Amino acid sequence: MLKKNICFSIVLMMLFCTEVKSQENEEFKVNVLNYEQLKPLLNKKDSKIYVVNFWATWCVPCVKELPAFEKLNKEYKNKNVEVILVSLDLARQKERSVIPFLKKKNIRSSVLIFNDSNEQFWIEDIAKEWTGSIPATIIYNKKKRKFYEQSFDYEELKNELQTFLKQ
Repeated sequence: MLKKNICFSIVLMMLFCTEVKSQENEEFKVNVLNYEQLKPLLNKKDSKIYVVNFWATWCVPCVKELPAFEKLNKEYKNKNVEVILVSLDLARQKERSVIPFLKKKNIRSSVLIFNDSNEQFWIEDIAKEWTGSIPATIIYNKKKRKFYEQSFDYEELKNELQTFLKQ
């Protein structure tokens, strides 16, 4: 009987550990997309407001502003606002750099790694006025779209979002 209890306990522990590990990996699921896959996310026509930030782990101003986007995500996700963080880190850095960075910074917003080398095309297609520097942000809904090639603190970001919420 003791052997059965020990075996049963070990099986339960293995199941629990496997589930915890899969939940942990699920929290930091990061998809790698090319422009064909990203473009529809930049042009949705539903009832949400989208805040899309282009950033990278190696960009100091980008990393500095991430807490503002995280706070916005936390405070407005139940108000029909979706924050999407589009990393311009190399796709091959996903496991070694990006995911550990997200865990360390406790990032909970949706994160994508953008992997498309044809920047001559997609930069201008995303925003004609975009020079290609980051951080860069798009806030849009089905009626309005605004592009920002700048850093934000939380108050500035919230104020820009408010102009979309008042519509």
